[in-house]
Amino acid sequence: MKISLVICTYMRPESILKVLESVTIQLFKPFEIIVVDGSTNEDTREALKNFQTDIPLHYFLVEPEVRGLTKQRNFGVSKVSGDSEIISFLDDDVILRSIYFQEIAKTFTEYPDAAGVGGLDVRENGYFKLEPGQQVSNFHYYTFDGYATKESLRFKIRKFFGLITDLPPDIIPPYSHGRSGHPPSGKTYEVEHLIGLSMAYRKHIFDKIRFSPYFEGYGLYEDFDFSVRSLAFGKLYVNTNALLEHYHDPFGRPNFYKYGQMVVKNGWYVWKLKFPKSDFVNTLKWHLTCLLLTHIRLVFVLKGPDRTGALQDYLGRMKAWFVLWFKKPVFER
Repeated sequence: MKISLVICTYMRPESILKVLESVTIQLFKPFEIIVVDGSTNEDTREALKNFQTDIPLHYFLVEPEVRGLTKQRNFGVSKVSGDSEIISFLDDDVILRSIYFQEIAKTFTEYPDAAGVGGLDVRENGYFKLEPGQQVSNFHYYTFDGYATKESLRFKIRKFFGLITDLPPDIIPPYSHGRSGHPPSGKTYEVEHLIGLSMAYRKHIFDKIRFSPYFEGYGLYEDFDFSVRSLAFGKLYVNTNALLEHYHDPFGRPNFYKYGQMVVKNGWYVWKLKFPKSDFVNTLKWHLTCLLLTHIRLVFVLKGPDRTGALQDYLGRMKAWFVLWFKKPVFER
């Protein structure tokens, strides 16, 4: 199975060297690597000049009009070899475990109906295995497939107000706002969306669809959008043996105000993409959940490590929510 790896990067020369080093030690290696660099300087180009690998590496420093995650990903797809069968995407601030690509390839082989496959980030995975007969509080913990993880404040409050479903992780509720992340059980789970930091799709899908131009710049939820549209061509799976660690490099991320706007605006976009004819109850639940999560940010304004950032996030979300009533996003493909 020939896997092309596409990594889009922006001003992170040290981070991308680390992920590329983890690619070189894979038990099953991609047959080509395509790096699409949207940086405004040549630091990443210079860093890669001394990088040694036996995998063909194609580097592209793109022009300003091609910068932004979705544009860079589509550019990378256009540079993939015609012999490729799978196109894999990784964030530029992850590090792979040595069996990552072996497990991705294995899943595509074992599940011929798979349109896409994702891996599991274990760096911040809070799941622990329950002992036989062990009980935990359903309010303070979320349990799934014999594992449990502590609930965050937002999920506890959503439980209190009845604004959460019992659907498994990465299955999209009818009013959106689902859970993400699986336990490290070693199993493969069917899902409805993949996380952008770790996703791979069959190459033929890109003959039909590309990453949407709607998600420009940072592109929050562009992975969600593509996942939903890819379901027309097959199923999506997460292999919890395909392990990696996400290090959340802060450079290149939008300011909190813009990020807050994207959370609401782009969140509405992908929800309506999945459920274009949502009924009154689920529409009400979407808005109530949105407002609840927005106002939880006020807790971090009063007590948090970055009170100014939390306030900007809150104001951005509120602005986007009000704008939705007067001007809704236009769907693009």
